[in-house]
Amino acid sequence: MKKLSFALIAFAASTAFAAPASETWTGQCAKCHGADGAGKTKVGAKLKLKDYSDAKVQAEMTDEAMFKAIKNGVTEGESVKMKAFSDLPDDDVKGLVAFIRTLKK
Repeated sequence: MKKLSFALIAFAASTAFAAPASETWTGQCAKCHGADGAGKTKVGAKLKLKDYSDAKVQAEMTDEAMFKAIKNGVTEGESVKMKAFSDLPDDDVKGLVAFIRTLKK
């Protein structure tokens, strides 16, 4: 019983401190990718970002690939296309991947 109680408390504590993925998206991602994920921002156009609202584009990327891109960033040659968000907890990154999947039209 004590183990179960501790596990529930630990789970509650970890989820209480995690920012909702929609807030992380709005605060960190939307300025380049757009609120809808279409990438139709000044930065998005300049970097030729993918349209994550497009079902075809989403089908091309696995959850693992999205996770790695968020955690490690994206480079093209020697230029940084997207900075790494290595400081985000893994659960937050998984939440972002799930959120990105909801952008599909």
